[in-house]
This record gives sequence, structure tokens and C-alpha cells, in this order.
Amino acid sequence: MTIGISLPRIDARAKVTGRAPYPGDLSMPGMLHAKVLFARRPHARVKTIDLREALRVPGVVAIFTGADVPNNEYGLVLFDAPVMVSAEVLLPAMHQGASRPSAASAAKPFDGVVRHVGEKIAFVVAETERIAERARDLIHVEYEDLPPLVDVHAALVPDAPMLHPHYPGNAMKRYRIRKGDVESAFAQCDVIIEDIYTTGAQEHAYLQPEAGLAYIDEQGRVTVQVAGQWTHEDQHQIAHALNLPTDQVRVIYPAIGGAFGGREDMSVQIVLALAAWKLRRPVKIVWTREESILGHHKRHPMWFHARLGATRDGRLLAAQVEIRADAGPYAYTSTKVLGNAAVTCTGPYEIPNVAVDACAVVTNNVPSGAFRGFGAPQALFVAETQMNKLASALRMDPVELRLRNALRDGSVTVNSTPVPPGCSMVDVIEKCAQRGWWGASRSLPAAGATHRAECATGRGFACGHKNVGFSFGFPERCAATVELYGGAEIERAVVKHAGAECGQGAHTAFLQLAAQMLRLPPDRIDLVLSDTASSGDSGSASASRLTFMAAHAIQGAAEQALRRWRDEERPAVAHYVYHPRPTTPMDADTGMGDPNITYGYVAQSAEVEVDVETGHLRVRRIVCADDVGKAVNPQQVVGQIEGAVVQALGWTHLENFVTRGGHVLSSHFSTYLIPSALDIPDQVESVIVENPDPHGALGIRGMAEMPFLVAAPAVVAAIHDATGVWVNDLPITPERLRAKLRPQQSADDGLRLSGAITALPAPDSAGRDTGQT
Repeated sequence: MTIGISLPRIDARAKVTGRAPYPGDLSMPGMLHAKVLFARRPHARVKTIDLREALRVPGVVAIFTGADVPNNEYGLVLFDAPVMVSAEVLLPAMHQGASRPSAASAAKPFDGVVRHVGEKIAFVVAETERIAERARDLIHVEYEDLPPLVDVHAALVPDAPMLHPHYPGNAMKRYRIRKGDVESAFAQCDVIIEDIYTTGAQEHAYLQPEAGLAYIDEQGRVTVQVAGQWTHEDQHQIAHALNLPTDQVRVIYPAIGGAFGGREDMSVQIVLALAAWKLRRPVKIVWTREESILGHHKRHPMWFHARLGATRDGRLLAAQVEIRADAGPYAYTSTKVLGNAAVTCTGPYEIPNVAVDACAVVTNNVPSGAFRGFGAPQALFVAETQMNKLASALRMDPVELRLRNALRDGSVTVNSTPVPPGCSMVDVIEKCAQRGWWGASRSLPAAGATHRAECATGRGFACGHKNVGFSFGFPERCAATVELYGGAEIERAVVKHAGAECGQGAHTAFLQLAAQMLRLPPDRIDLVLSDTASSGDSGSASASRLTFMAAHAIQGAAEQALRRWRDEERPAVAHYVYHPRPTTPMDADTGMGDPNITYGYVAQSAEVEVDVETGHLRVRRIVCADDVGKAVNPQQVVGQIEGAVVQALGWTHLENFVTRGGHVLSSHFSTYLIPSALDIPDQVESVIVENPDPHGALGIRGMAEMPFLVAAPAVVAAIHDATGVWVNDLPITPERLRAKLRPQQSADDGLRLSGAITALPAPDSAGRDTGQT
């Protein structure tokens, strides 16, 4: 029995001793070094790229531009971004004719224009990194600067300039959900909470910046060793850009120093492959921290207008939400992130009448993309803060309010279809409340009360849900291969899987799953991992899906291999591809559909201390209850919970990603603050809930994103409990909180919700409360 046991991580010793090779550690004989020239301006037309002076630098081997990319486009969801922005290239006489725009690159309607500061202009390859840097700085680019459009509201006005030819009106994607009759339902509500919320961008801040090594392997394949989250998707995009057959491209993941969604989109993969393919020599690159912050996407900043209505006894009747998400100039995963936000923005509740209008907006800000939670943290910050404001207005315990409305098996979701079987929201809420010292007898703060002591303490509660696995009709799959060797009995097994180990412990989980399913001790199983040459497509290490999917894939391959072994095949080899139940896109007009395979469920309580003089916030304790279905490795589950909570608290009140006019002002860790050892809570109590998921092998339910989802609204509720003020904008910097806490404003803050009610008014002649925003 290996499932449910906290086996040591199989990569732990190599990582703590420094023996594990990360991409930046790799080297090969004859290796060249590379640097990227970034545009560092948010919006401009590129007129010429003058390489003449740079190519004269001794030791420069080549400089590549968009003109050298056979198919100059990439994109995880849509091919809508140039690998490098093309323009007329000026070359020394000896290089004339060496670089010409290809027909494919010249035909791209989105090429030739810089649309964000991290746009790539040129890729310099030289004998040393220092020479590459020097030559990069000698490239002269003639730009025609264009006005940047950086505000989502300004981008949607009718006369706004169109930033991308694929997206008329700067609306990249829209979702519309309609369930019931919202306006009629609001007319029946006793209490309505209405407010506007904003959430900021977030930098992934993984320890290992982008790096990689590309070369031609022994079979003539363009091979890229890099940190990523989906080997086969990287392979597909490289092959597409270079116009090569997929089997001529190989992607290998060595050790990965964190990802969190930040490595889903291309960074160095295509340009490295291009250089190795053209030069037939190994090429290596390592980005600086500033290059990393400029060069990869961020969490989506979002704006919300939300209304929530209920009866006097706390029964939810209606919810209406408008969402505007800043996508930046290219799709990346914005279309999918927006869908998640639309599905979760009314919370994990059964509400009979719902209207959601969501739009991903094109701007000249740094591109937005996948980040742990994938749109749900922003949406649940709004949904749960609305619920906590409603509880305050009703003078009702926030846990009780949630239990009255939470999704259960058989509940109808916002998509007008039943929630997938295995809904455990109620159980998770109750277990968190029990451990978080919450109870109906606990006194609630008086409306508008503000503590006058130097430090005020408070507690808050929030809960949420999020999809496990890809959504909206995407054809999910996950492959595994199992090989059994021996004579009379199985002496050794080999398990091949492409899933990425981003630091979450996935490969240890794979070993435990294989040992359980093959009934072998772990030391008799060899893993061959994260290499497109040896494994089928596993899908991405994202969407809390990898352990959930891998369990099915390894189980299927193990069962087939054991069957062949019993039929005396020696060795017994089985390849299995798991396909979960299909999902469907949301209907364009109503949002009706079955968008997700299953969900994960989480609840958190937070205890905070607020310095009312300075606005500084200290989170003292977090209790996080997370339903994992079945914990493969409980210690790793606790690690995921603790890591997600700290990362979420960074987004909530520490990490302030600052831009101005599309320029990044917080491009170093000296100006972008992430949680340190002194910023983490005194206690993070992890409550592992195990309700077997009917869709999961062995009952396993994905969980890695769930602990991130609701830290922000729990903290905001705790701040209100401590001080009597509500915070609607993230991050909660000391300056923002202090402004809320100023004595001259305290009388106005209280429970005032941009005009929302402060107490239940007297009922009218029909017995219905009349006060609403």
C-alpha cells in the first residue's frame, strides 16, 4: 500500500544537494550563448532593424529576427503573436541576402507592430554571453511610437484604436450567462449588495528564471531542454513556428524551479530551437530576473461590477456580475481564464437567477495568462466579499449564510446544468468552520465599529470551487506507458509519462500510483519522465489536473500490462491514453452547458492583525480545508496548501505589480515584494478532506490550486471584522488600507458599500425591505 503514505520526494536529495540539473545548469561542448533584444516600449511600429554594427562585434555568430522564422507566429490557444516582430533588416555588405522575410512571416497581419514591452525584436547568438549582450546593445531599431492603450474601459469605447487585427473593438472574447429572470428576482429581494471591485496583476516570481539549451540530438531532431508545463504543446508550437514535422522536434524538461502557470506560454523555446536548427550548434540562454519579469505573462488584472440579492432569511435569489479582464495584446490563455471567472464569479452557490457578462479586453499592457487559480481567485474574491457583506447586512453568521446556499449534489449551477457528482462544498465549509473556531455563538461586530487600539484583530471566512481538468469542450487526454520485465515474476517495471514536475511533487505521486497499481515496491519501478521522445502527450501540469489525469493513465496502462504479463508476454508493454468524460462549451447566449469534468472545493478562515495607524496588515492564522478526494501523499498535500496560501497572501496584500503607460515599473525583486519568511502566517493549519471523487481513479480529486482561491476574501472579511471597513481593491497595500482607516473617514466607511445598506430597513406595507443600493 503506497497511496496515502508520505513517502519522501524522489527528487528531494538531488535538489537540496545541488545535483539536480536545472536548465541554467546545462552545458555542451561547442555551446554558444544567446540574448534577446526586447522592445521595451508598449506600442510602436517597427520600421527598420539595423544589425550592421552588432554583427561586426568579434565573437558574434548570428543575429536572428522575425524574418528568419519560417512561420512567425505562436500562441497556446490562438496563433496571434509573432515570435519576433519583423521589419526591414539592415545588414553589413558581407551579410546581404542572408536574411529575407519569408512569405509566411510577411503574411501575418499582426506582425510588424510592438504591442507590449516584452515583445522580442532580435535573438543574438555569440561565443560568450558577454559578447551577446554587447552586440544586443548595438542593435539599432527605428520605431514609430504609437499611443499605448492601457485601460480596459478606454479600450472598449467605440472610437478606440484597434490594437490587433484579430480583435475588432478590442474585445478578445465575451461570455454571457443567463439563468432565470434576474431583474424580476431583484425586485423580490429584501437586501441587495452592489459594489465595484478591482484586482491587480501578479508576477509568478518562480525561483528559476527562464533558461534553456537547444541542440541537434543524435537522431537529427531539434531538441530543447527547458522548463515548461506541457512538453508536447511546446513541441507543437516549436514545430509550427519552424515549419517542421512534429517528430523532428524534441522537448525535454530537466528540473523546473517553479511554474504556477507562468511557463505555459512560450518564452525562450522557439528562439532557442530556431538558433540551434539554423546553426547546428548547441545554444544556451539564461534570462535575468528583469528579463523574466518583462518577458512572460502575468495574472489577469480584472474589474468587476457585482450585485447580489437575498431574502431576509438569507436565501440567495439573484446575482449579476460584469467582468472586464485585461488580456494584454495577445490571447495566451485569456479566453479560458475568462470562462473560469464567468463560471465562478457568483460563488459555489445555487442561485436561481444569474446574469454574467464577461469580456477579455485587448490592451498594450504586459500579456496576461495562466496563473494558479486561472481566473477563479479574482472571481471568488468578488463573490465571497459580496457574501460577507450580505452576512453583515443581514446580521447573520457568514458560515450559516453559506450553508444555506452552498452547492450540493443535484444543485443546478450557473450554467443551468447539475453540478458534477461528488460535490462536497458543504462538508468542506463545516470542517473548516469547526477547525477555524467559528460558531453561531460568536458575537459579530457592530455595524461600522472601528477598534481604536493601535492594533485590531479580526477573523474572516470564505469558500470556493474551481474546475479540475481542462474545460469548455477541450479534448482532454493523458497518456502513460508501463513496461514489465522479469522471468517467473515481475522483477522491474518502467513507467513513462510526460507530466511536468514543477516542484509540486508530481513525479513522486506517479511513483506511488504505479507502485500501488502494479503491487510492486517503489524501488523496483523506474520512471522515464518529461521527454516527448519517450512518452505520449500527458497534457499540462495545470488546471489541478495532473495527478487526477495521471492516476487514470497509469492505472489503465498498468492493468493492460499486467493482463499481458499474465498472458506470458515478456516483456509486457502497454500504452494507454485516458480520455475523461467530455465537457461542452457554454452556449453563446445563455451560458448553458457542462463546462467542467469535476470541481475541487475549499474553505478558509483567516485571523489578522491590523495596525490602524500605519495600515500594515499581519495575517496571524489561516485554516484551510481542502477536499482532495484521496491524498496520494499527505505531506505533499500539506506542502501544496501552505505554499498556495502564502502565494495567495502575497497577491492579497504584498505584491504590487506597477505599470505606467504600459511600462513595467516593478521589474526587480527590490521593487516587487514577495512574501519572505517573516511575512508568512504564524500558523497555516491544513485540513485534508477526503470525499472520493466519482470521476477520479482511487477517488483522487485535483487540489493544487484550491488553497489559493479564497485567501483574499477571507482576509478582507477579517479586516472588516477588525476595523469595520471593507476593502474592494487588491492588493491591500498599507497606503490603501491606511486611507480607509483615517479617522475622518471612519464614520463614512463602516458598512457603507458604495451606497449599500448599513442595516435592514423597516419593511414596507408588503412586508419586504425597501433599502437597496
